Amino acid sequence: MDPSPHILVVDDDREIRELVARFLGKHGLRVSVAADGRAMAGALDDWHIDLVVLDIMMPGEDGLTLCRNLRAANSALPIIMLTAVGEETDRIVGLEMGADDYLTKPFNPRELLARIKAVLRRAGGRSDTGPADDGPVLGFAGWSLDLEKRELLSPDRVMVPLSGGEFELLVAFATHPGRVLSRDQLLDLARGREAQPFDRSIDVQVSRLRRKIEADPRQPKLIKTVRGGGYLFTPTIDRPERKR
Repeated sequence: MDPSPHILVVDDDREIRELVARFLGKHGLRVSVAADGRAMAGALDDWHIDLVVLDIMMPGEDGLTLCRNLRAANSALPIIMLTAVGEETDRIVGLEMGADDYLTKPFNPRELLARIKAVLRRAGGRSDTGPADDGPVLGFAGWSLDLEKRELLSPDRVMVPLSGGEFELLVAFATHPGRVLSRDQLLDLARGREAQPFDRSIDVQVSRLRRKIEADPRQPKLIKTVRGGGYLFTPTIDRPERKR
């Protein structure tokens, strides 16, 4: 059997580290902990980590900096950010830097466990966003989205790195072309949870996705905003035959 997922909890609060580690351990996950960026780097060198739970407010290098550094290294390692209640700017910046999800403190450990499982499901390539008979590769406007390899190729055949959240959002769009999807629908399709009041995470992810696939993100042609409605994915989808 495959070993259980290995979670790295990075938080300068010892009580939170121990509480989260005990709870996740009781639910079948392997857990390592780190108090700062240096300890986090050491854990990533020593272990194969499947997901990082990363607190934003830490002394020295904060969680936003650590998240940015991971993504700058082209790491696709799933990241869940822990943010303070009311700090919407931190949540938005965290998503801008490539975090896959976020949770506000104080939080229920069961909610954290549910978020971890959802992000790991998405990272593992099991997607419920499209019909079961979709082929492994979806083509649109010269782009190729490989659902099995979780890879995006540009029209010039260049690999474009996507975070887990960006990938799931693009799959949601590509499997529902020509339909206006509300923010709530996109959050449910791409992240498997209901929207919270004033949740801007989908807008942030759409903005990141546009910067990667649009010729001019300021005048998007592929992902259009529908005022009062949500977003519309305009390209026609090609479904090549499955590779043999």
